[in-house]
Amino acid sequence: MLLLVEDEELILVATQDALETGGFEVVTAQNGDDAIKLLDEHGERVAGVITDVRLGGGSSGWEVGRYARRAKADLPIVYTTGDSAAEWSAEGVPKSILVQKPYADAQLLTAISNLLNEASGTAA
Repeated sequence: MLLLVEDEELILVATQDALETGGFEVVTAQNGDDAIKLLDEHGERVAGVITDVRLGGGSSGWEVGRYARRAKADLPIVYTTGDSAAEWSAEGVPKSILVQKPYADAQLLTAISNLLNEASGTAA
C-alpha cells in the first residue's frame, strides 16, 4: 500500500487514479498531520510514501518523510513539488526521489517503482 499525501484535490484524485491504474493500492491524506496519523495506524502496511512538499498548515511533506523514515528506515519516499526542489538536499531524507511538478504519471510511477525495487533488493 502506498500513502499519497497531496493537499490539492484535483492532483490528489488524478495521482491516486494513476497509481491505482499502475497496480498500486493507495491510501490518501490531504495534509501532513493526517498522513502521520495514517502512518501510525497502518505503518506496517505502508510500502512507500509519495508526498507533496507544501501541504498548507501543519506538518510539511519534508516532515512526513522524516517521520515515515523514523518508523521504517528503508521506506521509499517520493517528494513532489512545484517550487521547493532546491530544498531537497537539505530537507529530504537520504535515498529519496524528488519529482518536479507538473509531472507525467509515468515519471511518478517510475520513481516509486524504482525505490520499491531498491528496497526489496536490500531486504533480500
